[in-house]
Amino acid sequence: MGEQPIYSTRAHVFQIDPNTKKNWLPTSKHAVTVSYFYDSTRNVYRIISLDGTKAIINSTISPNMTFTKTSQKFGQWADSRANTVYGLGFSTEHHLAKFAEKFAEYKEAARLAKEKSQEKMELATSPSQESPAGELSSPLTPVTPPTMENINGTDEICDTTPNSDSRPEPAQNALAFAHSPTMTKHWEAELEALKGNNAKLTAALLESTANVKQWKQQLAAYQEEAERLHKRVTELECQSNQTPVIKSQKTELNQTIEELETTLRDKEEEMEKLKEELENMNDLMEQKDTLTQKLEETELRGRVLEEQLAGAEQRLEENQEEQENFRKSLRTLLELLDGKIFELTELRDTLARLIEEAS
Repeated sequence: MGEQPIYSTRAHVFQIDPNTKKNWLPTSKHAVTVSYFYDSTRNVYRIISLDGTKAIINSTISPNMTFTKTSQKFGQWADSRANTVYGLGFSTEHHLAKFAEKFAEYKEAARLAKEKSQEKMELATSPSQESPAGELSSPLTPVTPPTMENINGTDEICDTTPNSDSRPEPAQNALAFAHSPTMTKHWEAELEALKGNNAKLTAALLESTANVKQWKQQLAAYQEEAERLHKRVTELECQSNQTPVIKSQKTELNQTIEELETTLRDKEEEMEKLKEELENMNDLMEQKDTLTQKLEETELRGRVLEEQLAGAEQRLEENQEEQENFRKSLRTLLELLDGKIFELTELRDTLARLIEEAS
């Protein structure tokens, strides 16, 4: 994967209440790591935060986004794709200022990348007819941030390596291992579905790209024809003696021009639809990457549980073997003890007879 973290900090994460649009709802019980990621393959910047294995922030930065400081330690931004507003509470004002500075920096980089991408897709003959299709700015006014007391934030990336000394009991290992294949099959099924959708969208994208090239050529031809017709109309108007035939030709030429202009507008609408389909495909690719990562994590946990279960079974067999050896030793000792007791009994009986005979 081409996505790499480029800056991380820690903060308390909130989302706006979807019902009231006024209150903040906490999405994490404690301060979590919030990171900026850069995807070099798609040239996009994202803000991602995980609470355990749950993604509580997955926001793609667009040029129309704005990060607003609503207090000394609290800031927010709106994401129209996710249809929500995110809020972050920091431990210090310095951490908030640093996060806002990075937001502005990566927002500008996203704007430049988007302009560069749009320049490639603009029509060479009508560049003024297209406009950047950015995200809508948030209509929400800044919401009063929640009280952020005793928040421990840091600019360092948190260490998420699990503690190797904490080992569950064999029974817990067996239960977790029993559910692991079910989870793996679930994620594999979702991954296969996304792969199928991805293949369909890729084919549609290739077809759309070919259609776009063809439409560009048609548009250029239509515009050349329109300019030629305009010149022809001007020449006809300049002629002093206009006949009914010339007037009829002028009317036909005007109708042809109107038809060409209508065709141009239709092609522009089709271009806008293609742009929307491309954005939807990018969202599906992001979902595919997330599911792939979850599947890899699940497989890793399954392998760890298999190793732990094998170790537990081996220890159980060793304990059973030791208990069997101990039982054999006890039986041998019991047999020796029975022999000694029998000999002592015979010795007692012999002594008793000797005493009787002596008396």
